[in-house]
Amino acid sequence: MTFFRKRLGRIGEDLACQHLQNNGYQILQRNYSNKIGEIDIISKKGDCLVFVEVKTKTQDEFGSPLEMIDLKKQRKLIKCIQYYFVENELNEDNVDCRIDAISVEVDYNGKLIHLEHIENAVER
Repeated sequence: MTFFRKRLGRIGEDLACQHLQNNGYQILQRNYSNKIGEIDIISKKGDCLVFVEVKTKTQDEFGSPLEMIDLKKQRKLIKCIQYYFVENELNEDNVDCRIDAISVEVDYNGKLIHLEHIENAVER
């Protein structure tokens, strides 16, 4: 991953966290990783644990950032979340949770152009 891509991803995640906090979410963890993969943001709203996948692009890139969350990525994300439950000794049958996606589009200066938050973007 190039420096530009890492920086772009960081900007997108910062904007996504700001959006979540402005809408009543508590950020529990960013960039959680385990042997299976990474979860961009783990947050909580009320009693619901919300795992968030963030996709960021610049204004001149084609397509929706959400199109990058293909079936393979969804499966990996679900396995990563299952591992999170085991690692944190949580029973996923007793925890209200969902997987959201946030699409962020910025200009070359990192200024927000568009942000879309989709709740329950990935079925578990």
